Amino acid sequence: MIEEIWKKIKKKEFDIVYLMYGLESFLINETKHLLLQTLLTEDDEDFNLTTYDLEETPIEVALEDAETIPFFGERKVIVLHNPFFLTAEKTKSKVEHNIKKLEEYLNAPSPYTTILIIGDYEKLDERKKITKQLKNVATVLEAKKLNEQELKKWVKQRAAYNYVEIDEKALDTLLSLAGTNLSLLTTEIDKMALYVEDSKLITSDIVESLVAKSLEQNIFTLVDKVISKKIDEALRIYYDLLKQNEEPLKILSIITNQFRLIYQVKGLAQKGYGQQQIATVLKVHPFRVKLAAGQAQRFTEVELTRCIKLFADADYQLKTGAMPKNMVIEMILFRLGEKTH
Repeated sequence: MIEEIWKKIKKKEFDIVYLMYGLESFLINETKHLLLQTLLTEDDEDFNLTTYDLEETPIEVALEDAETIPFFGERKVIVLHNPFFLTAEKTKSKVEHNIKKLEEYLNAPSPYTTILIIGDYEKLDERKKITKQLKNVATVLEAKKLNEQELKKWVKQRAAYNYVEIDEKALDTLLSLAGTNLSLLTTEIDKMALYVEDSKLITSDIVESLVAKSLEQNIFTLVDKVISKKIDEALRIYYDLLKQNEEPLKILSIITNQFRLIYQVKGLAQKGYGQQQIATVLKVHPFRVKLAAGQAQRFTEVELTRCIKLFADADYQLKTGAMPKNMVIEMILFRLGEKTH
């Protein structure tokens, strides 16, 4: 759906009302930016762009603005954030909205105004009359977190946007190193596209040499070394993180979360859950579940339970100062490398 919306915007085929919601804020922000860039000139933005927070301003105020003829230019844009009245969520806002006014406006929207309604909500309340009406009238972008296949497709499209290609091995390496954050992936793809300006092809070697590992990815690699009983290599990664001024407590927290995820994935897989179901239950990206599932195969439940207990002890030692911070994680890495009996 987002591809169709972007294609229409680039062709300057605009709709009167856009509804954008979901937890993938990058997709929403990119669509909003593309719309504003195409609808208004820089000079127009000063006079014909207005933003309202619907947790602070009644909808009827924004609609009065929408019905006012633009002073300069042919079109004005009204951006409405936090339309909580479209959800079943409770809010602390004391603003009361005249939803009847919005219903009337949607029946006959202003031809010289484009309205963008934006909410970072996972879902809307489909039972509400106004939600149904809005979805019938508006161009709707539901910005869900992308699954692995959608993510790979998106990366390829971003590469193509830069007039380059990325091969399959490079694609897997990129997701493994940079993770699933679309904003970070965009930065890395754009950077590599400049580097391969002549060859027009991003390879795995280029990804490994140019893409900086995130803290989480360094921790993932550290955990992988522990699983393989390569404690010396795990310690080397740990010392590198300390040189980068990463706090031992933060490192321990991420290691703990990774092992907890491995434990949960293993348990749910044994109950017959598929990876997509596990991702939904645990509310994590399916790609993270896939990686954790691979690591889970190399542990027994007993080993994972022991690891999590070690982390709890280490957390206590770090917070109470029972041992020097650096030594706490060194000791836990050595103990993780020990064989269980």
